[in-house]
Amino acid sequence: MGFAPDDLTCDAFLGGRVHAWQPRQGYRAAMDPVFLAAACPAKPGQTVLELGCGAGVASLCLAARVPELAIIGVERQAAYAELARRNGLEVVTADLTDLPTDLRTRSFDHVIINPPYYPSGGGTPADDAGREAALREDTPLSGWLGTARARLAPKGWLTLIQAADRLPDIIAALDGFGSITVLPLAPRAARPANRLILRARKSGRAPFVLLPPFLIHEGAQHQIDGDDHSAAAREILRDGRPVNW
Repeated sequence: MGFAPDDLTCDAFLGGRVHAWQPRQGYRAAMDPVFLAAACPAKPGQTVLELGCGAGVASLCLAARVPELAIIGVERQAAYAELARRNGLEVVTADLTDLPTDLRTRSFDHVIINPPYYPSGGGTPADDAGREAALREDTPLSGWLGTARARLAPKGWLTLIQAADRLPDIIAALDGFGSITVLPLAPRAARPANRLILRARKSGRAPFVLLPPFLIHEGAQHQIDGDDHSAAAREILRDGRPVNW
């Protein structure tokens, strides 16, 4: 069953360059999919697969930055898949562990993912079923990364955003990947990172790189009402600039 019109909002991203329908209640995209899109090193004419695309915000932001991409999303929640189609994305409604045959025969230059941040049994359950499915792990990270690896072309790139405390789980599941670079996302100076962006290449051989933290907000603590994003964060969130790897 889909969302009723009154249950939706049309929200702006990238300073109004992207608009997307989202549910008023449930999983709502914020800055994480925007950072995911900014981190993907796609080039015009390449192919991109987003696993667990939700309403499609990450793919839409990526398409707004890089022209002539062929992007396909996969989303198992039919209501969110239909929203992503309404937002203009080509979407396959399927579980990422059981893709349809025609998708299993294709390979992609890039796979982008924003997996659930909480492992099964962790965190406080959400009241909304859609939000719960988006935030709490049902398929383990190894399943997400295994599907990504299978669908990537040789030397293709995986880009993901995840909670920082899941880094050991991610590294343990990155069989077949190399050239791994991790960018911690810290809310402010002198604060621990609570998110990370990771980029890895299928069969890559470059050494592991841990970059300095990217600061989301200015200053060591909140001092003003309104926008206190760092200049670098504003460039990504409002201007559609890519992450500087």
